[in-house]
Amino acid sequence: MLRWRKEDWRAQDETGAAAQGAPLGAKSGATLVWDLFVRAFHWSLVAAVAVAAVTGFLLDSPWIAWHVWGGAAAAALVASRVVWGFTGPTHARFADFVTGPRAALAHLRELRHGHGQRHRGHNPLGALMVLGLLAVTALIALTGAITLGGVFKTGPLGFAVSYALGDTAKDVHNILAITMLAMIALHVGGVIFESRRARENLARAMIDGRKQARPGDAPVARVAARPVIALALGAMILGGGTALALTLAQRPGFGAAVASLDPVYAEECGACHLPHNPSLLPRASWALLMAGLDEHFGENAALDADTTAEIAAWLDAHAAESADTKASHRLRNVDLARPFQITASPWWTRKHRAIADATFASRAVGGKGQCAACHGDGAAGRFYPANISIPKETTL
Repeated sequence: MLRWRKEDWRAQDETGAAAQGAPLGAKSGATLVWDLFVRAFHWSLVAAVAVAAVTGFLLDSPWIAWHVWGGAAAAALVASRVVWGFTGPTHARFADFVTGPRAALAHLRELRHGHGQRHRGHNPLGALMVLGLLAVTALIALTGAITLGGVFKTGPLGFAVSYALGDTAKDVHNILAITMLAMIALHVGGVIFESRRARENLARAMIDGRKQARPGDAPVARVAARPVIALALGAMILGGGTALALTLAQRPGFGAAVASLDPVYAEECGACHLPHNPSLLPRASWALLMAGLDEHFGENAALDADTTAEIAAWLDAHAAESADTKASHRLRNVDLARPFQITASPWWTRKHRAIADATFASRAVGGKGQCAACHGDGAAGRFYPANISIPKETTL
């Protein structure tokens, strides 16, 4: 009959004494280093970053919702890891591995001479990488929120961020994203190097949580986890942060385009074609258009003087210069030969160059000027990428 020894149920702790908790048949000298939360955090962050990276670098704009949720999940994970870094067990705590750049340089010199000390948790170089990845992830999430708020007038910062700041944050966001990819490559390289140097599978250790206890390992001061405190702090930070973000997201966007069209404008112009949001053309273009209604794209669309004046005043008040959206900024640069034709502007042409003429000519779209056929929020002048849905029909 197969019998299990008492030692098979136990693993060696940091001092060499037996510690409870090793699985049946655990290797001699194995000890639990990475607790369940640290392991779950690690692989969840890998998944969240992967979703954000794939949707940000490889997929089209309509995937932005997945990109945002991936970034939000990564930010929540980082916040949770920071809490656990002060309340978790021994090797989860920042105090166990955060030693500063001097210790990292000393460890690097030891590695160069082939006698770097083994650390059961993160070594000093790995600690710098952990802190760097946490910090860069947080900054990517922050610049992403600023970009959403400034460029798309949505999210928790949409009420406070200008388009100029959001556009700058987008550039920083992209630089940080590329930096993270480089850091991940270095991290994976470091894991491979240290696995070979120490003759242990560090990737597997982040799955089962266990590493061998060896003579000469860096000494460790054992600390007990405080899960109740961690849960309370996590609930306060994540719950409170989520509630605040949702509340702020309900506020009107800073410099958002006028959301509803003037009834007279909508009735008179909508009788013949889609009435566009006034933020899509500058004041000068609207003035020229209203002054030439008797020759309106080859037709006589003249109105009585009072109606013309009323519509012209409303368009002037809500023209592109009055809004702070991406579309209002980009569409101020008009084609001088056709100053009130939105689809002739350089930016519109560039953004739609990949769409076939047959798609615009289809019954489902009805022409290049029918913005609402593809943009669910086009009438409000928002044009959030997640609201883009191009009809599949391409025949008349």
